[in-house]
Amino acid sequence: MGVLSGMSAVVTGGTKGIGRAVSLAFVREGASVAAIYHGDDSSAEAFLSEAQEAGKAIVIKADVSDSGNVNRAFERVKAEIGAPLVLVNCAGVIKDGFMMLMREEDWDRVIAVNLKGTFNCCKAACRGMIGAKKGRIINMASPSAITGRAGQTNYSASKGGVISMTKSLARELAPFGVTVNAIAPGVIHTEMTDTLPEKIKSDLLSHIPLAKFGSPEDIAKTALFLASDDAAYITGQTISVDGGIAI
Repeated sequence: MGVLSGMSAVVTGGTKGIGRAVSLAFVREGASVAAIYHGDDSSAEAFLSEAQEAGKAIVIKADVSDSGNVNRAFERVKAEIGAPLVLVNCAGVIKDGFMMLMREEDWDRVIAVNLKGTFNCCKAACRGMIGAKKGRIINMASPSAITGRAGQTNYSASKGGVISMTKSLARELAPFGVTVNAIAPGVIHTEMTDTLPEKIKSDLLSHIPLAKFGSPEDIAKTALFLASDDAAYITGQTISVDGGIAI
């Protein structure tokens, strides 16, 4: 019996990178998982093949920044695996650039996916959790929201909003037995970081006290803990899993 046995969970951005690791960890611990993704069909198919060897999983294509997309996706989740009692918001985009050169559409898209997308999914999930008087919501933040980072005003603002939303929603849902927390991943080995030039990788490493990048599994283990009964008395918190970069 896994720690999430019998639970239904939604993971946005759930077929690649951190989201994929979270989805697989949840399936292996007994959850039925709906992994929501937006663009990469081949990665979704590869994830589904692996996940279904370990347990029950489905994939749903949706744009989390669109409330209609999200509501339809959650209706399908409810019909196929049951109303979710766990939500992990991993979907996100990065469109870096210095503010004076940043295109308005790059600001808008980052806010729409990272912040509004988190809002849309939390809203869609929390009603069922309130009815069940049980639930876990886990949002992905970033050290950039805590320390700031040049060239990431849009990303930092979106993730700062996620942290504030997490705290407020935790207060709203606490009377119903629902916890809401955030994880702030540091530099994690993903397809994106693997393609960075060596000079940039070296510069990033120089700012990490543990002198190494994290793995998607490091974040998945933290999400698994927050989703479990062991974290029942933790809410409204942002847990940095970053090798010390935000110290």
